Amino acid sequence: MGWLDALLGRSKPVKPNLDALFALPSAAVTLQAATGLVPTGLGSVAFRAAEGGAFATLERDVKALLGERVEESDDGYGYTWLLVRREPDALSDLVTELHAVNSSLEEAGFGPSLLCSLVSFAAPDGRRLAIVYLYKRGTFYPFAPLPGQKRDNSLELQARGALEGELPLEKDLSRWFPVWGAPGV
Repeated sequence: MGWLDALLGRSKPVKPNLDALFALPSAAVTLQAATGLVPTGLGSVAFRAAEGGAFATLERDVKALLGERVEESDDGYGYTWLLVRREPDALSDLVTELHAVNSSLEEAGFGPSLLCSLVSFAAPDGRRLAIVYLYKRGTFYPFAPLPGQKRDNSLELQARGALEGELPLEKDLSRWFPVWGAPGV
């Protein structure tokens, strides 16, 4: 960071740490004990698709690697989502596959196109929660959707309390943006 950046109040962007995803399986145990939420076996990665043959080849290779367990969809905001399905008790495998998708995009130079990754959880009473990893911030936050594009703020805060110390959590609550309609949530 240069002196002009310091003078203008700019800060250096946080470098993402994709290996933080590997903390999710142990954090899931803590989350289950505190909230009753268990993994659903669903996880997804959101990115802005780039034009060109290199990106198309990479996307095709990623889909071939994951096989039938992956579905692609687009949202209304210009992002592509890859939904990965696993057995609910195979959270470690799911996280490894999400990490592989993120790493492949990053290593091919498409890291700036990555938005987030998420892993979905559910409770027997129907409550749903996603643990969202913000690529550009290198942090996690909980997102608990309710019908009618509302959020279960109390569940999100309960999950934050349970996961503190387990995952690098996003401290700025204004960055806990909703991922309405995200596959897997």
